[in-house]
Amino acid sequence: MKEQLPKKKPLNNFLRFTGAGFQMGLTIYLFNLLGKWLDKTYQKDFIESVLTLVAIFASMYLIIKQVIEVSKNND
Repeated sequence: MKEQLPKKKPLNNFLRFTGAGFQMGLTIYLFNLLGKWLDKTYQKDFIESVLTLVAIFASMYLIIKQVIEVSKNND
């Protein structure tokens, strides 16, 4: 008889999405810092906002993509 591998536990998904949350926060923070630096360097006052919004949308896209992937694997 072949031994079956145990199915992934829900804890794995929990850890995966916890890590994704940290990744999302770090991405937004780093883009915000980059925007502040660019604003200061080029004497503008909108780059920080634009880069922060881009980081938020990119992070949300990646989170949604991961959720869809996990839900397909669970089916």
